[in-house]
Amino acid sequence: MSRAALLVLADGRFPAGGHAHSGGAEAAVKAGRVTGAASLEDFCRGRLHTAGRVSAALAAAAVLGVDPVRLDAAADARTPSPALRATARKLGRQLMRAARATWPSSELDALAREFPKGAHQPVVLGLAARAAGLGALDAAYCAAYESVSGPASATVRLLSLDPFDATGVLARLAPELDLVADQAVEAARECVDAGVDALPAASAPLLEISAEAHAAWAVRLFAS
Repeated sequence: MSRAALLVLADGRFPAGGHAHSGGAEAAVKAGRVTGAASLEDFCRGRLHTAGRVSAALAAAAVLGVDPVRLDAAADARTPSPALRATARKLGRQLMRAARATWPSSELDALAREFPKGAHQPVVLGLAARAAGLGALDAAYCAAYESVSGPASATVRLLSLDPFDATGVLARLAPELDLVADQAVEAARECVDAGVDALPAASAPLLEISAEAHAAWAVRLFAS
């Protein structure tokens, strides 16, 4: 296991395309649900325990060798919004390009052939972590952290929020990130024996509805 590889995969400079996406923060800011650090923390906490936990479990399951095609179908089933499904596949396609260039892998190559337009990002993330020699917990941490770091970074730009305040939000969420990552790995291990139905299917209806509205905006700063 390479901790350096984990740092590379989790680094915001890794060219996986996430910088162009707000994780729902742009729509939440426009709707007045995120107005500063306190409401950003509430938003990120909700996202972490719903979409973040689902993504973390999918990524961990991919590391553990669960069929990525079945995991991709499970990700589809857990993403009601067509806009969010499209976003997940775009991010997966970009991550796939970066991962294959960094950690060549026959499993990544096979997934790219199976989904030429992109597999769901958490599934690709898990296979990328596996190719990098990382474990299920590493992949779960990456997915969980991405679920909150993206909105935090986007809100700095959307509201001119003090970056120190945004970083403070992430620091305060650290214990919950630990919890979600552990829960995700536990679910992924169950998935190995019981199938993809053992993975969490935590719902975030407002994120789904907001994503559909955001996708129809004529002018927007972020792709999602």
